[in-house]
Parts: sequence; structure tokens; C-alpha cells
Amino acid sequence: MARKKKETQVDAQKIDTSHVVGLVGSTTEQAISETLEINYMPYAMSVIVSRAIPEIDGFKPSHRKLLYTMYKMGLLKGKMTKSANIVGQTMQLNPHGDAAIYETMVRLARGNETLLHPFVASKGNFGKVYSRDMAYAASRYTEAKLEPLCEELFKDIDLDTVDMVDNYDASRKEPTLLPTSFPNVLVSANQGIAVGMASNICSFNLAEVCNTAIAMMNNPEHDILETLPGPDFSTGAELIFDEETTREIYNTGRGSFKLRAKWRYQKKDNIIEIYEIPYSTTSEVIIDKVAELIKAGKIKEINDMRDETDLSGLKLAIDLKRGVEPEKLMQKLFRLTPLQDSFACNFNILIAGMPRVMGVGEILEEWTAWRTECVMRRIHFQISKKKDRLHLLKGLERILLDIDKAISIIRETEMESEFITKLMICFVIDEIQANYVAEIKLRNINKEYILKQLKAVDELEKEIADLQDILNSKRRLKNLIIGELKEVADKFGQPRKTEIIYDLQTAEPEEEEDDTPDYPVTMFVSKEGYLKKITQQSLRMSGEQKFKEGDSLAYSIETNNKAEILVFTDKCQCYKSRLSVFEDGKASQLGDYLPQKLGMDAGENVLHVVLPGDYKGFMMFFFENGKAAKVPLSAYETKTNRKKLVAAFSDKSPLKSAMVLTADCQVAIYSTDSRAAVISTAQLLPKTTKNTIGVSVMSVKKKAAVERVVLLEESGIVNVSRYRSRNIPTAGALLKEEDLPNKQISFDM
Repeated sequence: MARKKKETQVDAQKIDTSHVVGLVGSTTEQAISETLEINYMPYAMSVIVSRAIPEIDGFKPSHRKLLYTMYKMGLLKGKMTKSANIVGQTMQLNPHGDAAIYETMVRLARGNETLLHPFVASKGNFGKVYSRDMAYAASRYTEAKLEPLCEELFKDIDLDTVDMVDNYDASRKEPTLLPTSFPNVLVSANQGIAVGMASNICSFNLAEVCNTAIAMMNNPEHDILETLPGPDFSTGAELIFDEETTREIYNTGRGSFKLRAKWRYQKKDNIIEIYEIPYSTTSEVIIDKVAELIKAGKIKEINDMRDETDLSGLKLAIDLKRGVEPEKLMQKLFRLTPLQDSFACNFNILIAGMPRVMGVGEILEEWTAWRTECVMRRIHFQISKKKDRLHLLKGLERILLDIDKAISIIRETEMESEFITKLMICFVIDEIQANYVAEIKLRNINKEYILKQLKAVDELEKEIADLQDILNSKRRLKNLIIGELKEVADKFGQPRKTEIIYDLQTAEPEEEEDDTPDYPVTMFVSKEGYLKKITQQSLRMSGEQKFKEGDSLAYSIETNNKAEILVFTDKCQCYKSRLSVFEDGKASQLGDYLPQKLGMDAGENVLHVVLPGDYKGFMMFFFENGKAAKVPLSAYETKTNRKKLVAAFSDKSPLKSAMVLTADCQVAIYSTDSRAAVISTAQLLPKTTKNTIGVSVMSVKKKAAVERVVLLEESGIVNVSRYRSRNIPTAGALLKEEDLPNKQISFDM
């Protein structure tokens, strides 16, 4: 027993583990370059070629597998069936989860409105492309079938126009491409993110694309802009035309189209209704942005905005305040919200398995070449079938020469296996022709039937000759494709949904005038971070200032309503705002809690609130360790609308005081060991970085620290020369009784 166990251990040691790479507990090592080559690169190529990037037929593999499955289920002509049934059948071609397959169907469905020309007729809730939160119903509740447009995808598929390959388990065949009879790659919007590259193709009007393809086939130098003025989106809206940008996109396949919403004003109710929005945004994103602007005080003309979308379509309603000009407000919303947005184009398409970014003209050339190949394959297939039929009829023609002889052969033949051979010998026909004759029913072996069949011989010969002539004539082949394009445009073309605006000024708008009212106010800041803004009139009529229990006034400053404030916190961050954002308050109110009002981080507390004015001068920081930093105020003047600055001051030591200096002055620094020092801020050189640790201005003992800093004139010090120092750092001097003020107020402005 022991020997058997030992042999088992020896056998285990002989197991080859050289193929085990990267497993937990494995000691086998692999270079990163080898890992990338063996593991990552095949994955990256699979994502690019087999998942994310569309091909010349305008479909990704997931789209193609779904539509082909529906076609094989008979859903082009048949009745609708449950979406869950379609999803289950598609899994025979697409080895992914049912959720991913169903989401693909949703985007192709008419109900979702993603595509300008949808391929799936839908019944039930399929969500909406213009809504982020409108969820589509589960596949067991919805039904679907193929739209009539899919006839143009599949009418040639059984004529050997495209290659058929095995599915993932070799149980079925599926097409590598769909033989679309129109340039679907430009008609259907498509977006995909692969590994290291992406694709974003906008949709164009089907009739315009077909006409452009025809024009380019007739004249390769055709100006595309004449027949294809711009993209056409399923959500409508307005396209702001810019010729230079459009030509660049048509030439390179990269660039951005500007879109803006359509709206109307209901004078009776004083309401603006937005009924079409840019394809690249959603109604919820727009509402959230407007709410954010209202909260920030940048839009004051709106009472309320709500989503009134119903079965009739999209509708966002904006209630206006009295006296607001709708046109002026909409121009403001176009500048500040996604009501005017851009669609970034990246026409990246797989051509023969290789991704290529191409302009519209190049895409149409590639499609024309591919479609020409499909048509030629179809004609070759038709010729082959007609030749096969003609060959059979030629054999039948020989039987006509002597029907009685054929019947006598049937009578005289004793063995069934000899009949075909005798027919071949007697009538000089091959085996295929003999088998065809042998399969004719006995009642059809008469002169009338045979003559009737032989009438097709001349027609077949003419048809074969005609098809062969098409193959040999580039002009006829081109005209055949053009005829099919015209047929598709006439049958399925529809008016544009996206209106093109040519005469709109596309220059950048001038800086909007600040219409915020300006008037004198007094700002009150409490020790716990509550801020009140009180007008002079309210201040004269008010009584004692009210504070939260345990809270008290830190300081008050007279300023104006349009003044900017900088709020420094204990996390070394600075929040920038305007007093106009805060509502006018009263002495009896607590005021606005700054951490909540400014959206501070959890646990973040206010240290100092300062008024930067015109950002001329310096910001002075005094730290507990005796150091001070002099930073230009211009470092806090942001050119953008940033509301928060990180690393606003040094975090090496707790901040004890912050003040704005328009000119150098003298300050009194107090330490916890009853010492004081008077220095001039001119002794400190400005620092370029906000979070500089500063320079030592007061040497504090080991267990002591800076307690507070005030302006000299507010310190109450009588004998100034005792505490003044010409050099820094200074140890200061012990405070005398006459220099101890009855009330010290720190200056934190």
C-alpha cells in the first residue's frame, strides 16, 4: 500500500506543467512582452475585428447575427413573435448572454428610435434613445419582426453573393456580410469602442446617400456636398451648417457636427416647449444641467422645468418668469446646456478585416466596389443555375427525337440500375440528363409536354447571353447597381428629420453681460461656517443676530452683492463663489451652511472666508509652526468656471490666520506662551506656488505655537517697539499687562 502511494507521488512529479502560465500558485514565470503577445493581442484583435467596429455592410457581428436569425425564422414575411424567442434563437450564432443580444435588438427597433431607418418592427416598450432613465421592458413582454427594409438586406443572400461560414460550434452556417443593396454603412448610426481605437458614424438620409452614390458612380469628381448636405438624425433637431467643417469630415472622416434643439413658445401659458433634442444627449442630462445652473444662480429666468414626454413624443416644458424674452433665454441655454451639442465623427470601418478611417467619398467607393463584387457573384450564380437548367432541357430535347424508343427502353429494361445507362447510350446524353429524364412522370412523357418544356431553351440561352454580357460590360453592371439604388430610394426614402440651418452665425458668442443686481450688503460669518448676507435696509430694521446654539459671530464685513468670496477649509482646499448666489437674509435667520451650500467633501470644515476683490495684492497665510506664506491673489483667479481649488495652501502645519493684503502692513503675532511679535509683511517675499510651506517669521518654543494674528492697529499693543523686530524669524517678547487688550478680534479677511 505504501509502495503504491509512493508511485502515485512520483507520477505526479512527472506531470508536465510547462503549459500552465499565470495560474494562482504556479511558479512558472512569463515576460510581460510574451504575455501581451500571447494573451492580450489576440483579445484586442478579436474586439476590433469581431465585436466593436462595423464593416462595409454597416453592421457589427452582433447586428448581423441577430438579423440573420430573424430572417431564418421567417420574420420578414411572418407575424411577430416574442423577443425572448428571437434572443434564444440568436444564441445559436452569438455566444453571448441574452441581455447583450436583447440590448442589440432594442437599438435596432423602431420603438427605440436609435436608427433613422430601423430594421426591427417592435411592439411593446423598447425605451427611447433620447431618454437615459426610460428603461425598456424585458424580452418576455415585447414582440418583434423584421421591417420591410430588410428585404434589401436578404434578397440576394441565397444567390452566393456573400461567403457563408460555420458558426462557433460548426452546427450552422452564417454570412460574413449581408449583401445590402444600398450604402447602409452611412444610413445607420453606429458607435463602437474597441481596444486602442473607436468608431462613431452618424446617420445620413437614405435617399440622399443613394443619390450621392449614383452621382459618384457617374462622375468620380462629383461634389458630395451638392447631394449630401449633412447628416440626418433619428431625433431630428437642427444641424448648424458649416461648409468648411462639413467638407473636412467628408474628406477625412473626422470632425464634429453642431446640433441644437428645436423649440416653440406657448405665449398663452408663458412656456417654452422643447420637442427635439440633439442625438448626442438625453432629456435627463439637459434637465440636470438646467437645474445645476439655476442652483448656481446663473439662470434666473426659469420658474420650473419638467419632462412632459408622452406617447406623442418628447416634450420638455420650461415655465418662464414674467417679462422674460424666450429667444434671449434660449440663446443662453444653447450656450450653457446640451440643448446645443456636438456629434464627434470617427468614420472607422473594417475593410477586408483591416480598420480604416475614411471620408464619405472613400466609403462610397469601397461600398460600390464591394457591391459590384456581390452583383457579379449573383450573376455568376444565376448563369450557373440557368446553364444547369439548359443542360437538362438539352437532354430532354434529345428524347423528343424518339419518344417511342424511350418508352420501349423503359419496357424492355429488367434491372432498374440499367435504365440510366441505356438512356445515356441510346440518346447520347450524360448521367445528369438521363436522371432528369428518368424522374419525369409517366403521364408527362408525351410530345405536348416535352415541346412545352423545350420552349424555355431559347429563352434560357438569351438570358445566359444577356447575363454574360452584363459581366463583360462595366457600363451595364454600373447601370444595374444604379437601378437598384434608385428603386431603394423611391421605395424607402423619407423626408429629412434634421433641419439644416445655413444662415446662423456660427461665430463664438460674446461674453454674456452679467445682469446680477449690485447693491451694498453686509456679510456675517459664524465660527461654525454659517454665512448671512443682509442688505443695509434689513440691517437697520433688524435686532440681535441669531446663531445656532454654541455658535457665535466670527467676523462681519461690509461689501456688495456681486463680490466674490474665497472659502478656505481644513482640507487645504479653496471654494470660490459669489455673494449673489446666496439669498438675502435677516438677522433672525441662521444663514446658509457653507459646507452644504458649496458642496464640500464629507467632514470638511470652513477655516476662513475672504474677499479677494479684483485679485490685486497678496494672500497672507500664518501657520501654527510660526511660518508665513505670501501668495499673489492672482493665483486664485481662475479663468474657467472652476468652483474648487485643491492644494490651496500648505498642509504641513495647521492654518491659524488668512488675510488679504492690498498693500504691505504691520501685523501682531501671538503665541500660546504669552509672547508677541510685530513684523511688516514687506519682510516676506512672495511665493509663486499656492501650497508653499512659507518662511519662519516667529520662532516658537517646543511646546508653544502661534495662536492668532491680527493687524497691528487692532492689536491694542501700546509699547510697539518692545515687540517689533527688523529680522525674521523672531522669538518675540513676553506680553506686558498694558499690552493685553480687553478684547482681541482676529482679522480673517
